[in-house]
Amino acid sequence: MKNVAKVGLAVALALGLAAAIQAGDETTVTGKVMCAKCALKKADADKCQDVLVSKDADGKVSEYYLEKTAALEAFGHVCQGEKTAVVTGTVSEKDGKTWIAPSKMEETTS
Repeated sequence: MKNVAKVGLAVALALGLAAAIQAGDETTVTGKVMCAKCALKKADADKCQDVLVSKDADGKVSEYYLEKTAALEAFGHVCQGEKTAVVTGTVSEKDGKTWIAPSKMEETTS
């Protein structure tokens, strides 16, 4: 009987965590940081803007425009090339684009 209670508690915690992530709490995304204007050649980009391009297990590509924060400043702008990174931050929608306000950014080797 104690095992059933433990499983029930674990399920409740997992559902609560999923709801918190959907509510705009911090999430972690892995991908390549690139410049919208210089590397991605976005038609609507009139100035340099860092974008995290992420691909999920199904091959779907998502773009997260990076808001200017202290974490992004420390990471540095990526203009012509790309850097693979893990970005933790709060995701939001603005002007038809997905934005992430990074609180933490780390360059990775893969």
